[in-house]
Amino acid sequence: MTRSTGLRIIQPGALPEAAAAVKVNDLNVWFGTAHILREIAVSFQEYRINCIVGPSGSGKSTLIRSINRMNDDVAGYCAKGTIHVDGKDIMSESINVAKLRQEVGMVFQKPCVFPKSISENVLFGMQDLKKLTVQERLQIVENNLKLTALWREVSHRLHDKAVTLSLGQQQRLCIARTLAVKPKVVLLDEPTSSLDPVSSRAVEELMLELKKEYTIVFVTHNIQQAQRVADHLVFMCNGGVIEQGSKQKLFHNPEKELTRKYLNEEYCDC
Repeated sequence: MTRSTGLRIIQPGALPEAAAAVKVNDLNVWFGTAHILREIAVSFQEYRINCIVGPSGSGKSTLIRSINRMNDDVAGYCAKGTIHVDGKDIMSESINVAKLRQEVGMVFQKPCVFPKSISENVLFGMQDLKKLTVQERLQIVENNLKLTALWREVSHRLHDKAVTLSLGQQQRLCIARTLAVKPKVVLLDEPTSSLDPVSSRAVEELMLELKKEYTIVFVTHNIQQAQRVADHLVFMCNGGVIEQGSKQKLFHNPEKELTRKYLNEEYCDC
């Protein structure tokens, strides 16, 4: 009779199931009469890179913008369903949206730096900035620029305008600004789409480091990029979730033929 050792064997490249940091259930979104998201039910795992892929117009960006209520100000926006972040339904009318956006930070497709210095960009979202000493401010700037591997490149020019940085540096600066307010979840909406291959790889390597401390929800149109960095994968098409699961499962043993076609042939007929 064999006795269990209590050890859990994990296949190479696989990860054990993690707790869900974000749970979306029965989410429908309309802009005017256009029904953009349909009956979305999906979970995003904590301390993982949760990657959303799918053809243009499938609803990827609308979904992640819903997680921090970024769609609220868009004309004609209407949503039904629930989104739980850290156990709280952020669709509730009582939710403090400003606080939510501190807990759920977002980085967009194109770098969005402010016409301020590099250090001022890092500190921009901090509500208690006036209470901080000069030394505390500098420490926050240094810590977050180090997190995004920018400190060595810009430490000698912190008072320069952020627009003087390269696009790749600007995007990492935007991530540093997002991290400075200590979010629990980081949303990345195609953050490498406007970058060159070298800068794109730098952002990918950064994500692999950041998932040790943050839950990452990452939208990309690049299948090879998803294959490199994703832990959990969500395939969307035509406003719905077709399939979700581990990267290994969806790339090598998907349940749906639509998933296989899109991930292997980059073709979608749904």
